[in-house]
Amino acid sequence: MPSVDHTLEITADPAAILGAFFDPGALSRWWRVLRSVTTPRVLGVYAVEWLPTPFVDEVFGPLGGVLHGTVVDYRPDREFLVAEVHWLPPAGEPVGPMALHVSAIRPPGATTTRLRVLQTGGDDTARWRRYYELMGAGWTGSLAALKDDVERAAR
Repeated sequence: MPSVDHTLEITADPAAILGAFFDPGALSRWWRVLRSVTTPRVLGVYAVEWLPTPFVDEVFGPLGGVLHGTVVDYRPDREFLVAEVHWLPPAGEPVGPMALHVSAIRPPGATTTRLRVLQTGGDDTARWRRYYELMGAGWTGSLAALKDDVERAAR
């Protein structure tokens, strides 16, 4: 089954890293989100919106649109899980359901926190494979921006 699984070491507190997934200002900086409604608690809403891209993907058309789901687990200093995640591209049919699991673990005595972003769902079809191909590349750049943003704030 296709998925996206990224791990990154960040020199920042786990709560600060996870907080960046819920703070509208941080989301606009590192994930280039136009607007967001994210509620860091169980049964909270998780919705982010991006402007449509100027380029058009051969499967999905312009990228951007809205990603939304429901927070089903939230531990502010460790992890959160968003279930029933769907992506609504600016044109075309929605993609989902998926799950988004984000953890930030700092072992005792360590100076860095290990961030892991795991996005799963779908089946082994060309459309789902293309979705995860796009998201894999997107997460790589976005998580590098997240690392820069939270490390800058931690200094």
